[in-house]
Amino acid sequence: MFTRSQTGPGLAMVWGSPNHPEENDMLPTRFTDLVGCLAPVQQAGMGGVATTELAAAVARAGGLGMLSGVMVPPPALAAMLDAIPHDGDGAVGVNFLMPFIQGTEAVEVAAAGARVVELFYGGPDPALVDVVHRGGALAFWQVGSAHEARAAVDAGCDAVVVQGTEAGGHVRGGTRLFPLLAAALDLVDVPVIAAGGIATPRHVATALAAGASAVRVGTRFVATAESGAHPAYVDALLAADAGDTVLTEAFSVMWPNAPHRVLGSCIDAAAAHDGDLVGEVGLGDEAMSIPRFAIIPPSRETTGDIGAMALYAGESVGSVTSVVPAADVVRELVEGAEALLSTWNATST
Repeated sequence: MFTRSQTGPGLAMVWGSPNHPEENDMLPTRFTDLVGCLAPVQQAGMGGVATTELAAAVARAGGLGMLSGVMVPPPALAAMLDAIPHDGDGAVGVNFLMPFIQGTEAVEVAAAGARVVELFYGGPDPALVDVVHRGGALAFWQVGSAHEARAAVDAGCDAVVVQGTEAGGHVRGGTRLFPLLAAALDLVDVPVIAAGGIATPRHVATALAAGASAVRVGTRFVATAESGAHPAYVDALLAADAGDTVLTEAFSVMWPNAPHRVLGSCIDAAAAHDGDLVGEVGLGDEAMSIPRFAIIPPSRETTGDIGAMALYAGESVGSVTSVVPAADVVRELVEGAEALLSTWNATST
C-alpha cells in the first residue's frame, strides 16, 4: 500500500512506500528508512537508458529507481511518472543536471510525483532544494568532493550521493570513491550514497561497511532487460574490462568542459567517423540528428554509427557479463552483500 510518507520534509502523495518493519527489510540502513524502501540500492538516472520500465522494475524490487529529467518537457515528465505502476516495495526519483535546468517547472513536476529529486553538476542551491521540499519530495545532491557534500547539507539536502572518479557518465570531482566517502562521512550527518565503480555484491558490502547508507549503480543497470540502451551499446559493455574505460572530455558537443568516463573504443570510432553527424535518435514522431562527439548515448531509438557515440561506462564494466532483469540485479546485490557482511561480522567477533 502506498501512503503519504512521514519520513521526508513534505506530505505530498508521491511514488514510494511507507516505512517497513525492520524484519521485512532486505538490508535496513538510514537510506531505506529515509526513502521508505527495502533495498539500499539506487539506480542511476541515465539519460536515454533510464526508462520508465527500468525505474519501475528497480522500485518493484525494493530499490530506488530513477528517471532522467534532463531536457524532458514538464508534461512529458509528468506522463512518465504517471506511467509507473505503484506496486513495489521501493520508490522512484528523478535526476536533473544543473547546466540543463531552465526554470523550476520540471523540478516542481518531479517533486510532486516522485519520492526523490536528485540534482547534479552544480553548486548546491538552497532555493532549488526548497522547491523540492515544497513539492513534497526528498532532495538529494550528487557531489564530487567532501566540501560540496557539506555545502549540500547546508543547503538543506536530505542525503548526498558521493561520486568517485570510477563512475561512468559525467564525473564531477577528481577523487576515487573510498577516500571521498571517508572524507564526506566525517563532514555530514545525513545518509550518504556511494557511487562509482559499483556492480557486485562485494562492492556493495564494502561500501556499506565503510559507512555508506546505500549504493548508486549505473553501468550494471545498462545491461538489463528493461534498459533503454541500444543493443550494440550493451554488447560493447559486455565485451569490455575496466581498463577499456577512459576519463575524458572528448564528447563535449552540447556540454563542453565536463569530464566523463566512456569506453575508449567510442573515442577512436568517433575520431575515425567521416562526417559531422553520427546518426539520429527518434523523439516521438520526429528525429534529432546526433553530432559527432555529442553527449547523447545511443538508445533503442537511435540509428547510425552506434560505436562512434558516447558509450558511457564505469570501471565496474568488467563485472557486467550478461543481460538480466533489473530485479535480479537488485536481488543479487543485496542478498550477496548481506551474506558477505554477515560473514565479516562473524569473523570479527
